[in-house]
Amino acid sequence: MAGVLERSYIEICGFERETVSRFRQITLNLGVGINAGGVKYADSAGGFSYEDSGKLLSVTSNRFIHWSTSDDTVQFVEQSLDTNLLNNAVRLRIPHCLLLPGGVFIQETLNNVIILIVTSQSVHRLVLPHPTRMYRSDLVTELQMQSIFTDIGKLNLNEPAHSYVLPFAQGTQSTAPSTSATWISHQGEALFALASPSGSIIIVTLPPHDQDGTVSILELKQSSMMQRLAGWMPTAIRGDQSTSDLAISLAVHQLEDDTFVFALCQDHKLRMWSFKHQMCLLVTDMLEYMPVGRGDVKASPAQAHKLRLFFSSSTGLCLAIYLAVPKRSQFCVLQLVANENNRYSLDHISTLFSTQETLVDFVLTATDIWAVWLDNDNQTVVKYISFEHNTTGMWNQVFVQPSPEEEVHIGEDQDPREIYLDVLFSPLRFTASAIIKALQIYKRGTERYSDLSWEELKKEVTVAVENELQSSVTEYEFCQEDYRLLQVEFWSKFYACCLQYQDVLSTPLALHVSPSTAMVCVLKKGFVSFLLPCFAVDHLYLSSDEYLFSEEETPIAEDLDVSRDVLQLVQCLRLVNESLPEDMAYEMEKALDDLLSPEKVSEKILDGLLANEVNVIQDIANKLQDIFNPIVAMNMLLRELDLEADAETDTRPTGQSLRVRISLSQLYGSSVAASLICQAVCQTAMTRTLLCRDLLILQQLYLRIGDNVFLGAGNQLLQLQQDLIPRCSNLLCTYHLLKQMSLTLSSSVPLDILNADLQHLSVLELSDSTTSTSNRSVLNPQTVVELFYQNVARKAIMSQIFSQQDVEGNQTMLHWPQMISSVLTLLCQFLWPSNPSFLFPECLMGNCQYAQLQEYVRLVGSWCQVNVGSYRFVLGHCYLASGEGQKALQCFQEAATEVDKEEFLMKLTGSDEETAATAPRLLYYNKESVLRLLEDIGLPELVINLATLAISEAANDERSQAALWTRVFKHHLDLGHNSQAYEALTQNPDPSRQLDCLRQLVVVLCERAQLRDLIQFSFVNLHDEVVSIIESRARAVDLMTHNYYELLYAFHINRHNYRKAGTVMFEYGMRLGREVRTLRGLQKQVNCYLAALNCLRLVHPDYAWIVQPSSGAAYERPGASPKRNYDGEFAASPVSQQIDILELKDLEREYVLARSRLTLAQQDPSSAAIAGGASSLEMVTLLVQTGLFDTSLTLCQTFNLSLTPVFEGLTFKCIKLQYKGDQDQTEVWNWLAANQLPTVITTKESSATDEAWRLLAHYLEKYPSQNAQYHRCVINKLLSHGVPVPDWLINAYKEVDAAALLRLYLNYDHLESAAELVLEYVDALLGKGHQYFGIERPLSATASLVWLPYTSIDQLLRNLSESQINEKMYKNLKDKLAEYHRLVDQSSRHRLMAR
Repeated sequence: MAGVLERSYIEICGFERETVSRFRQITLNLGVGINAGGVKYADSAGGFSYEDSGKLLSVTSNRFIHWSTSDDTVQFVEQSLDTNLLNNAVRLRIPHCLLLPGGVFIQETLNNVIILIVTSQSVHRLVLPHPTRMYRSDLVTELQMQSIFTDIGKLNLNEPAHSYVLPFAQGTQSTAPSTSATWISHQGEALFALASPSGSIIIVTLPPHDQDGTVSILELKQSSMMQRLAGWMPTAIRGDQSTSDLAISLAVHQLEDDTFVFALCQDHKLRMWSFKHQMCLLVTDMLEYMPVGRGDVKASPAQAHKLRLFFSSSTGLCLAIYLAVPKRSQFCVLQLVANENNRYSLDHISTLFSTQETLVDFVLTATDIWAVWLDNDNQTVVKYISFEHNTTGMWNQVFVQPSPEEEVHIGEDQDPREIYLDVLFSPLRFTASAIIKALQIYKRGTERYSDLSWEELKKEVTVAVENELQSSVTEYEFCQEDYRLLQVEFWSKFYACCLQYQDVLSTPLALHVSPSTAMVCVLKKGFVSFLLPCFAVDHLYLSSDEYLFSEEETPIAEDLDVSRDVLQLVQCLRLVNESLPEDMAYEMEKALDDLLSPEKVSEKILDGLLANEVNVIQDIANKLQDIFNPIVAMNMLLRELDLEADAETDTRPTGQSLRVRISLSQLYGSSVAASLICQAVCQTAMTRTLLCRDLLILQQLYLRIGDNVFLGAGNQLLQLQQDLIPRCSNLLCTYHLLKQMSLTLSSSVPLDILNADLQHLSVLELSDSTTSTSNRSVLNPQTVVELFYQNVARKAIMSQIFSQQDVEGNQTMLHWPQMISSVLTLLCQFLWPSNPSFLFPECLMGNCQYAQLQEYVRLVGSWCQVNVGSYRFVLGHCYLASGEGQKALQCFQEAATEVDKEEFLMKLTGSDEETAATAPRLLYYNKESVLRLLEDIGLPELVINLATLAISEAANDERSQAALWTRVFKHHLDLGHNSQAYEALTQNPDPSRQLDCLRQLVVVLCERAQLRDLIQFSFVNLHDEVVSIIESRARAVDLMTHNYYELLYAFHINRHNYRKAGTVMFEYGMRLGREVRTLRGLQKQVNCYLAALNCLRLVHPDYAWIVQPSSGAAYERPGASPKRNYDGEFAASPVSQQIDILELKDLEREYVLARSRLTLAQQDPSSAAIAGGASSLEMVTLLVQTGLFDTSLTLCQTFNLSLTPVFEGLTFKCIKLQYKGDQDQTEVWNWLAANQLPTVITTKESSATDEAWRLLAHYLEKYPSQNAQYHRCVINKLLSHGVPVPDWLINAYKEVDAAALLRLYLNYDHLESAAELVLEYVDALLGKGHQYFGIERPLSATASLVWLPYTSIDQLLRNLSESQINEKMYKNLKDKLAEYHRLVDQSSRHRLMAR
């Protein structure tokens, strides 16, 4: 950057952007009344810098206090350029006690900071802790520190140690002191020297604050005597003083064991009093130092003379006296010299003259005098001069911050409201206080706006002006132009109010120069401004003509001829600037914003100047004739303006100690310093934008008149056109960019959005370096440059500045002009877009400042050829944040071409050994960068597009291709693009990745129930893998929530592999029966077995068989970990079991059993769990119990089981119905309905009992058995329960086996029934009703043989014979048997005879 020229400074105003009042109010009521006569003092201010404020490793580094007084109020603010101070502002009000100008003095001791205050009626001492005593060590790591004013509210300021009311100042104005000086003695006493209106000097002494004592009052008089006063002072003592002796400026200095009080009096004489000897030691008439006009000055008393002191060990005590003489004001610098016998004299060092009229304040330093004036237009003027080495008497310039423009230029295409708001809320023009006061006046109300944020204040201003405009409108319709004029009128009115209050707040009150750091501040009524060294090229451009003409050399060029040419060239630039109309200046500004060519716009502006400013152009042309080598001069200027050459930076740590690193991490880190430095960048950029603009116009003029200016016109004009003009145009765009960024406020990002974006950025591994959280208040919005400085740039800048210094060993002093110039230079280099550093855009991206970053890239994109790819990348990220994915994708693709050339993009790709052999563009796409970013944000379509593009780049890299195809597959699958996902899967060259993708495809499509897509894919060379995956998934997941078996069945069916399909469904059914014993599970099991049956029936009978699947957990799942025993050794593989082959008939039996289970569960849901695992025999029992006799009979027949349990169960149910009657008929009808009943009888009403008996009869008829064993079991069941056997059953059974029926009767003692049966049976044998017993032919000689169950009959006869009740029955039976025997004998004889 351009060299720093120590001869000039530039003012940077520390405007606050906080509207919340930060002052704590403290009122000290002393009970004094108002002085008669209404004494009035001017507002004043002052500053104090800590002794160690220039030491880097000190708690008080760059720390100072400033104050201002107005009427009875004094405001204190402690500020630090390194750390934000808490509770640092106090407003102290002492009613009816007016603060004297210069009536505040601050001095530090080892343990305390002592503030002395002088008012018109009192003196005060505030004892506060020293910053070094507030912390245990100098190693302070907090981002914020407590101010010394934190606990001021705990002080009882009414105590005698803190306040004392002046007894002699009560009453009228004539008793109030006019000026004062204060100091702290070596013993800790607080002394106040007060200039009495009567001419004497009164010394008030307060005892040390930590000791008891009384207040003493002393008077210094011309008689060289001192009297002690206790509480009052008689008028007689003061009466001998002359008002010409009245001190108008006092100063105090402690020298060895004495204290000297210097008084500059109305009689233009300087008097020095010895406090120790109570006498006046020296009187000097200051008019003796005036070259002319002493008589006229002596005749009038002095009113505005000022006195300042400066002491150093090298120069001793120096005094500077300002003699305020109209049009002949001067500064006299004197040195106090001690002669023999303790006599003192003043040696004259220098007399300096000033043409300014109204001096506000001045400060004497070891070498210079700094002064601030108000000129005739009430504008601030600050200058300084060396009082020792100044031969010309020329004051050095300070370029003060100009007042805002009185009128705001509004382009035809601009909205007046937006333009005025931009100007009002620009960081460089208006303070929040001025806007708030203007708003209160504008609204004519008493509403206070001290609790508004910056954005809320902006809204309030907008509403106020718009409401005022609306209330003044009487018509309902306006043309656009009329409404625009109304807007301009009302906004300009509010703007004028702001101007007035800004001018008031900008009134200078004092200067403060830090002895330790040489930092100069201008203390104004509403804020503090800082003076920064002006760079050489800015100094030349900003200097007024009188200074510019007096320049004999410049640090820009060493050669005197070149220096003269540069000065001549700058003078021409000044002429161009002064002649440029406002509309043309706006045209260039707008062209830069619209990215138009500056060269073309400058040509257009030059045409306008040639047409309208002929005389000025002629003057410029004449001056150009005086430049010997304009090309060299322009080259010099452009070289100074260009920061690209200094881009090499080294911010690596240098092994400094923790203490040094912590101090460097805090250096210039406060909000005040950040705002100040970044406003300085903005001011520099604004100045140089104008300089480049004027130079570009001048270069265009050279092209027009080149033949008259250049001696060798050809080559030089070519160089001008092809080199200098493009360079100047580029610099103009660059400085315009810096200016715009310095004026652009950062956006407040909600915490949730910030966290989400930081998570996205963590993918790029950028968040650690560029996304620090700012500690600045939301009420004080930052510009984006301030954000960058605080979060990123400051650390790098400090590291670079101190990288080669031994900070601890040298006790580094922080020299303000040198340090701030270095910081500004390095910050501008970090912001310089043509330098390789990409930290600024990276910081904006890391802090979610997307709108600002987009504007930055827009402004830089058309002319900057450095970091082109990086700019496209961050722009793409901005588009992602705003939801413009396609634009982002285009930017990312454009950035890929530069990935191996730019540091920022190379950082994205990484540099580990694994990726060393991979192409950078592939790493850019694939390695945790762009694709990961798009994935993290959730833009799968863009991931697919970008990955597809990257695949074309990875033609020879199978590893990268595999990773990219995997990504493409994943996102196609996520989007539901099943066919595209399958296509990506088949293209993957890595078998393991391909298998993973295949597994994921199967699982996802199953979960989405998109099975049709899955089974229709061809799966070339992947058929076995697909089957294995589906089988493993089917055997590993819950059967009722996933349908992998059904998928596998469909898969095999689709490929006509029916045996495999049958095997799958049979295994599915087996597992359902084993694991899912519910109604739904049984339904599925039945369907599975039925499907398996169908599959095998489609196969040739010779192949209609399957292998029975394994049971339990014997499935071998791919990828399963090996099993170990308790000793940790691999367990032995299980012995292979015998393979069972299942044929079609086996499956049919399983199907019937499963169907029986389902029927049972449907009839009785509670039995589902039991039925699920029941065998066929157990199922018969369960079915009979439930009343499902049809099902049980079918099951028995399928498995060749006896039907006896079925008939016994049905018989028992009939018995129950027989005796329970019609109770609980619903349940009975339910189970009856579940069976296939015989033909319904419609002739009469049938009960459930009747239907049950009919069902039993139906079964006995339908299922005949050998010897009618089912009839026998039914009758046996009835007889066992004592139930009469129905006639139809007896008739049916006796027709088959009457003997068995007889035995049953006998078994259950049914003797009568048995006897009747025998009688009937005998009759049947004899031919009476033989058909009812199944006897084809009764007893005869020709018929077949007949027989009787004699054993049973004998048993019956015996039982009857033993019972008297059945005697008749016994007799009848005996008779019948006798008759039978007779007939048998007869038939036998006949048969024998027939032989």
